[in-house]
Amino acid sequence: MAGGKERVLRRRIGSVQNTKKITRAMELIAATRVVKAQQRARAARPYAEQITAVIENLAAGGADVDHPLLRQAEKVERVGVIVISSDRGLAGPYNSSVIKAAERQVQNARSEGADYSLIVIGKKARDYFAFRKYAIDSFTMGISDNPSYEDARRIADEVSALFSEGHIDRVELVYTEFVSLGSQKVATRRFLPLESTTTIATKGGGDAGVSGAFEFEPSPEAVLESLLPRYVEARLFGALLDSAASEHASRQRAMKAATDNAEELITKLSREMNQARQDAITTEIMEIVSGAEALGSDNESEEPAPVGAEN
Repeated sequence: MAGGKERVLRRRIGSVQNTKKITRAMELIAATRVVKAQQRARAARPYAEQITAVIENLAAGGADVDHPLLRQAEKVERVGVIVISSDRGLAGPYNSSVIKAAERQVQNARSEGADYSLIVIGKKARDYFAFRKYAIDSFTMGISDNPSYEDARRIADEVSALFSEGHIDRVELVYTEFVSLGSQKVATRRFLPLESTTTIATKGGGDAGVSGAFEFEPSPEAVLESLLPRYVEARLFGALLDSAASEHASRQRAMKAATDNAEELITKLSREMNQARQDAITTEIMEIVSGAEALGSDNESEEPAPVGAEN
């Protein structure tokens, strides 16, 4: 019985060791990818900051445009929700957190008496919303862990067109903001409409003197109008890069936890197996001793009587 238990435990230990090898490999891969994702996010930040600064300075200098992306709907009848998730799992709470936040935005839209449009990035969010019969208007996969600017431009153009044509009155962006390797948080940002140029100038602290020091062709208004779509693209690209870094960081932590748990389980099972082996040895010794004692008793009972004992 003990020998059978030992064999079962040995098989379980082997299975856990194989799982540990997989989780350890995934942890190392995620650690490598999160560094690259951080580097990409840092490299893209100056462009986003510069385009924002130019828009702020133009707005502070008096440039004002009536761009479709600035349109404020009198009544919000449909809210677009962009949700950025991953295509793969095994990333801890990364997907569930952002999906729940996006679902709350849909529920908020319904509570306001508005309809919703889901723009989904990542297979995990698509699977969640499709299973629960939510209407998905746009779905993109294959870009979540390594997005390109072209991916951001394509999605931003699609959403901007829906907004400009009046199919959507407001757009919320739900993604995971990368704070550090040990900290990521779900963020919800107003994506469209953009703030008015007056608000941008006031909140952004633009410098009118900067725009006045340059001559813009054909005009500051034309430059501002052409920059607004690029601004939308840069914001979405930044969110995609943050989400990618967050996904890899979350997966690294999840796989490290799985590896540590596997190590603890192996230690526990090894102790149980050693105990089972000791029990088996003890049982065998007891059986041998009992057998020897039984043989000794039989020999004593069969010993012949001494010669001359009978008269």
